[in-house]
Amino acid sequence: MAAIKSPLTEAAQKVTGDALQGALVDLIDLSLVAKQAHWNLTGRNFKVVHEHLDEIVDLARQGQDDVAERAVAIGVNPDGRVRTIADRTALPQLEAGYLDDDKVVAAVTDVLGQIIGRFRERVAATDEPDPVTQDLLIGITAELEKQHWMFQAQT
Repeated sequence: MAAIKSPLTEAAQKVTGDALQGALVDLIDLSLVAKQAHWNLTGRNFKVVHEHLDEIVDLARQGQDDVAERAVAIGVNPDGRVRTIADRTALPQLEAGYLDDDKVVAAVTDVLGQIIGRFRERVAATDEPDPVTQDLLIGITAELEKQHWMFQAQT
C-alpha cells in the first residue's frame, strides 16, 4: 500500500496530526449532537432554532471534511469511525427524547464554547509546526465563534 509522503518533519507531523484528529472528533460529534437536537426540538422558538441547528451541522460537516483531507495531505490517516468518536469525544451528550428549545440553545452554546477552547489550543499548537493547518483551524474557529455568538444571543 502506498503512503502519502508528508511535507512536514516527523515531529511536526505528529503535533499537527494530533491537532487535526482532535478537531475531527470534535466536529463529527458536534454534527451528531446538533442533528439529534434538530430532530427532537420542541418549544416556542422551534422553527428558528431548528433551522439554526442545520447551520451548525453544515459547518461541522464541511469542517470535518477539510480537516480530514488536510490530515491525509500531511500523511496522517484521519479516524472518523464511530467507535473512535464514541471513545474520544469530550462533548456532553444530550438527553434522549424531546428537547425544549431553551435547553437546546443553552446546551449548544456550552458545546460550542468547549469546542472553541480546544480549537484555540490547536491553533496555538500548530503555529510553528504547520502554519497551513493553523490557518485552516483559525478559519473553522472563526465560524464556530460566530455560531457561538448567535446561539448565546438567544439565551
